[in-house]
Amino acid sequence: MSIKRRSIVKIDEDKCTGCGLCVSPCAEGAIEIRDGKARVIKDELCDGAGFCLGVCPEGALTIEEREAEEFSEEAVHRHVEGRIKNYIPQKCFRCGRGEDEQPVIPCRSAGESLWVCTRCLPALIHG
Repeated sequence: MSIKRRSIVKIDEDKCTGCGLCVSPCAEGAIEIRDGKARVIKDELCDGAGFCLGVCPEGALTIEEREAEEFSEEAVHRHVEGRIKNYIPQKCFRCGRGEDEQPVIPCRSAGESLWVCTRCLPALIHG
């Protein structure tokens, strides 16, 4: 275990409502809902990429630079293999397709954090 200064997700407990929308975008499985709030369960699982930030409707997630365990792909693999797939499937806000049918990505539209599928994305960009 190596500690170093790096970027990592920070969750503001006062703002977090426990909706769980931030769990699915975290491919590493670093975020889980525990005791009704989102939590980074182990620093070594968070790569600091921040894909979870854009989907939080409350703005409870930020990236901070601090002393933390170094990110470990090996720890991520062990964690992902050992957990049960409990995720909230995301749906495109335009057509309703789920991520199991069509790839979806986080976006912002009219000031909201939403998901859009790859079929609807061009229309969103080009109008």
